[in-house]
Amino acid sequence: METARGQRTRPGTLTAFVRFVLFGGGVGLASSFAVVALAAWMPWVAANALVTTASTLLATELHARFTFGAGRHATWRQHTQSAGSAVAAYAVTCAAMLALRQVVPGPGAALEQAVYLSASALAGVARFAVLRLVVFARHHARPVATGRTTAPCPPPLRSPAAVAPAALCRTV
Repeated sequence: METARGQRTRPGTLTAFVRFVLFGGGVGLASSFAVVALAAWMPWVAANALVTTASTLLATELHARFTFGAGRHATWRQHTQSAGSAVAAYAVTCAAMLALRQVVPGPGAALEQAVYLSASALAGVARFAVLRLVVFARHHARPVATGRTTAPCPPPLRSPAAVAPAALCRTV
């Protein structure tokens, strides 16, 4: 969203969360099918790593452009920080799937999907907080256009001239 002056405004938390669910959830849903398809040709952990990497790159771009109001490509810093939260999400989904296989030998595709998507949703809520508060926080630190004009910042205060230590101990 832009103001009359062309400045981007910060979406509210609810709006950002809805966008996060739509974009991240859409990528996550597609990823869940991709993991199952790739797992037919390679170990599940490797398939999950490959899909997590690709989906993180795509989702970070979508979040930079639309979810958090940046309106432009994600920076390398944002991709790197987002990757950190994706590693945590990867660990959560792997742990959930490994636990499932310990409890249910040979689970069906529907049960695997349910467990994977549930673990992804849990990790997704945590990722939203990390992305909003850390990764894309720089965009939120910018002044939000309100239509009001603000006075320029005053010049920085200058420190007084150095005072000799003896002068600090004098009493008046």
